[in-house]
Amino acid sequence: MDLRLQGRTAFISGSTQGIGFAIAHALAAEGVRVILNGRTADRVDAAVAQLRAAHPEADHTGLAADFSAPAEVDRLVDDLGEVDILVNNVGLFGLAEFESVSDDEWRRYFEVNVMSGVRLSRRLLPRMLERGWGRVLFIGSDSGVNIPADMVHYGVTKAAMIALGNGLAKRTRGTAVTVNTVLGGPTYSDGVAATVASIADAQSAPVDAVKAAIIGQNSTTLLERFLDPSEIAGLVTYLASPLASATNGAAIRADGGVLTATL
Repeated sequence: MDLRLQGRTAFISGSTQGIGFAIAHALAAEGVRVILNGRTADRVDAAVAQLRAAHPEADHTGLAADFSAPAEVDRLVDDLGEVDILVNNVGLFGLAEFESVSDDEWRRYFEVNVMSGVRLSRRLLPRMLERGWGRVLFIGSDSGVNIPADMVHYGVTKAAMIALGNGLAKRTRGTAVTVNTVLGGPTYSDGVAATVASIADAQSAPVDAVKAAIIGQNSTTLLERFLDPSEIAGLVTYLASPLASATNGAAIRADGGVLTATL
């Protein structure tokens, strides 16, 4: 299927690995010029080299910026130029007891998970509206709808992200600009893989056994496995395309059935 994305430019925050990098590959395969982002120049350069090798048809580039530092985000946006597709993917996550999460940690999560999208959208969405076409996509989580007890701080920021996307969509009325959120389920990203490996090491257990145990605790998943980042990327790429012109202000699930399954 031709998604009619050739010649477009996309910026993906937090895209040197995991879901963000999978989205970059999927968009690049459709002829999109991708601008990658990570916290350090070395990681960005390495990811750009990989993307160019796999998809040499476009001049893919990258910009380093730490989204916990507003000044770096301002500099990044100044250097971006015109962007047709904004993918707000950068985010922090981690397990923690509610009582142990300090005010500073709450602020850090909001700074990265919510304010990153606020700052990027505030600068890029008006330009899309002026040009008459654009896509803003938020990479959310089922945790923003069903808040985990051991990740309340994370879930609350993902709930705020859903609200942000819904509110911004209302500013696009009567235009060819859309704003949508993808609610991902348990995905075996690089960050999750590192967490699973750490748990496996602490328990002296095989990684595959720990993966199975984690999914087994989530009795509502119809998929009965972790999602692959490419499965999130496929939905994001469709939503970024002109073919998804009738989808706006939506929170669309790619969760493996986590939010719909019943026992």
